[in-house]
Amino acid sequence: MTTRSWLSRARRALAAVGTAALLAAGLLTGTGTAQAATQGPCDVYAAGGTPCVAAHSTTRALFASYNGPLYQVQRASDSALQDVGVLSAGGVADAAAQDSFCAGTTCIVTRVYDQTGGGNTLVYQGPGGTGGADRAAVANTEALSVGGRKAYALYINPGNSYFAHNPTGGVPTGSSPEGEYMVTSGTHVNNGCCFDYGNTETDHKADGNGAMDAINFGTECWFGGCTGTGPWVQADLENGLFSGGSKTWNPGQVPQTSRFVTAMLKNDGTTRMALKGADAQSGGLAQLYSGSLPSGWSPMHKQGAVILGSGGDCCQTNRNASAGTFYEGAMVKGYPSDATDAAVQANIAAAGYRTTTPFTPGAKVSLQATTPCCTGDYLRHDTSDDRVVIAPVTSGSSAADKGNATWIVRAGLANSNCVSFESADTPGNYLRHYAFQLHLQPDPGTSQFAADATFCAQPGNSGTGYSLQSSNYPAEYIRHYRLAGYLASDGGANAWDTPSSWAQDTSWLAAAPWS
Repeated sequence: MTTRSWLSRARRALAAVGTAALLAAGLLTGTGTAQAATQGPCDVYAAGGTPCVAAHSTTRALFASYNGPLYQVQRASDSALQDVGVLSAGGVADAAAQDSFCAGTTCIVTRVYDQTGGGNTLVYQGPGGTGGADRAAVANTEALSVGGRKAYALYINPGNSYFAHNPTGGVPTGSSPEGEYMVTSGTHVNNGCCFDYGNTETDHKADGNGAMDAINFGTECWFGGCTGTGPWVQADLENGLFSGGSKTWNPGQVPQTSRFVTAMLKNDGTTRMALKGADAQSGGLAQLYSGSLPSGWSPMHKQGAVILGSGGDCCQTNRNASAGTFYEGAMVKGYPSDATDAAVQANIAAAGYRTTTPFTPGAKVSLQATTPCCTGDYLRHDTSDDRVVIAPVTSGSSAADKGNATWIVRAGLANSNCVSFESADTPGNYLRHYAFQLHLQPDPGTSQFAADATFCAQPGNSGTGYSLQSSNYPAEYIRHYRLAGYLASDGGANAWDTPSSWAQDTSWLAAAPWS
């Protein structure tokens, strides 16, 4: 018997156990730290009678018994490949194995393995992968902590996407019922089409209403009339992103802005669907929609392939335009109960997703430029006016210069999931943008100032350090240009928006504070 067939048989046997037996064993309590070690989300789904048919993660095992590879990386120096597994059965990814293999070079994620044994392993849509016009995501863009252990996210930028199709892999087709979830991030999104995870076409073409059944997460407002700026959990059913049961905006939608977000979609294929969202670190699920399928999209016509990071009509000759982060996700056969959904969310919260960012409120930090021209320069406020610039700072610099280049991290004035930077030597004054230039100014307590002074730390656009994304202009990042500080996009009308060295100029090291 092959390993794959043995795993498939084991998963089917587990699905037959039933919820009552697992409750008796204490596996569906949803409380305490032991839960994450004794079961995974797919064990919860199996107990509820809706077994996983595809399970993917770069951070942890989704079955308590899983002890195989999570994903594969390829290093640039010699094109060698390496599988990254778990530290123990049912455990967290062995990030140290990736760090060792990729030391001194860069790595990409070439595939994310299907933990069910069903063969629905995601492979990047590009040359050397499934073929196509996209490329694989960089492997070490975002590090995080899961259960106190280091792990890496699959950090998808425009031009990255993954696909799987196994005709015998068990993914629901036609109008069969299906459920899906993923853990993503509310701080790395855009309005490009389409950051999806779920059921898609086998031919990479838009094959009509109901040919897809995938979770979508981002800020794209497909039919117009949206309230707020997102990001939202929506359903990509092909030929539309649905916030609810029609093309009209669903007033029950709530933006999911948490650092870690649980997104859920379930669809019985003929009459109803539901959307749910939650903070993946704590709390319960919010019911965003539960009701009829959109008119014209019933019954569904699912084809049974799996997509991650793009829409269904991608990416053989065109390229993915979306951005998003993927930590884990699964697809199940059947329509999960609300109790099962809640137990899965409890399992995710118990897993202990945490950031490893140095931008903790109250901490001091100095922001060091990473562009080769300027690695001795730090972001600092000018002494002659309120402009913010970069300038050299060394151990021999004056106390005043060191103070000018030191910032106190505060919870974001406009969004507590992001940060604001208060000057260490000028209390009450914050780094803010005005007319796309950076200034140090006192906080007047207005909502406009709060928005202008709030930034969301993201993995460095160049693959090094961190990039600081504007809270109210998400396409713009803190950049140095000709020694001055700006808010800049990658290409635009202003001189400081030039694409030349943009990725390097917007990437910063969080260095030890100078004062």
